[in-house]
Amino acid sequence: MTPLRLALLPYPVERPDGVPAFAAKLDRLLAEAKASGANLAVLPEYASVELGASLCHAAPPTEAAELAAMVDAAPEILAAIREAARRAGLWLLPGSLAMRDADGLIRNRAPLIAPDGRLAFQDKQAMTRFESERWGVSSGAPPSVFETPWGRIGISICYDVEFPLHVRAQVEAGAWLILAPSCTDTLHGFNRVRLTAAARAVENQCFVAVTPTVGEAPWSAALDVNRGQAAVFGPVDRGFPEDGVIAEGALDDPRWLFVDLDPARIAAVRQDGAVRNHRNWQGAVPPAPVAGFA
Repeated sequence: MTPLRLALLPYPVERPDGVPAFAAKLDRLLAEAKASGANLAVLPEYASVELGASLCHAAPPTEAAELAAMVDAAPEILAAIREAARRAGLWLLPGSLAMRDADGLIRNRAPLIAPDGRLAFQDKQAMTRFESERWGVSSGAPPSVFETPWGRIGISICYDVEFPLHVRAQVEAGAWLILAPSCTDTLHGFNRVRLTAAARAVENQCFVAVTPTVGEAPWSAALDVNRGQAAVFGPVDRGFPEDGVIAEGALDDPRWLFVDLDPARIAAVRQDGAVRNHRNWQGAVPPAPVAGFA
């Protein structure tokens, strides 16, 4: 398998006045990633929720009104994101969208989009208190893995990465890289994601990449404050940094972080590391299924 040039964006929350403006912003950002040689671009959880205040036409917007507007517009937003990925010629994880299922429930869903527009989804499984108690977002499908030109990868959305078995199911299915897009309004929240992402990298001898929303949005009921930084963590073992930090951006810095990752390094450390966390895992975990692109 060939190395991957990963692009992580701490997404700068703004106030686009509609889906076309959001798409134009996405085109500009993805063009920057493409120009720097990226193969796969990752945006944070709920990045598109910056549209909520404009779409709901409420003054001031409420959490419920923003959510309803985002759910109604989800098909249009997803179509715009697919076209942006096609135009850029990139693999794209554009964060996540609040989408209504056939059963009537709303779920937090992350699409992984290929450069030709094919896509597959990973739902968020563990809900934060905000999602379950104030937004009414429901737990989604169990973890899957995704076939890419660089091997199998997993997506563990924000709070999900704080639970070892979610990531372990993906690793058991062959994932060497876990993408953990997040949306956190305090450094307490971001550091929970950061510290547990680093732990998942150690216990599974894999790479885990995080990237958050950043900036203040006093005009939005949902995205009022956003804190964090982009980072990639890896095994704490020979051949890797002593603190496990492969790369890290500055706090609250809305610029791309580019990282070159080689799956062969993960295969090597799992085979002959100073320790064998991946092999010595205690307890059986069923492997995640492979998601189908459509």
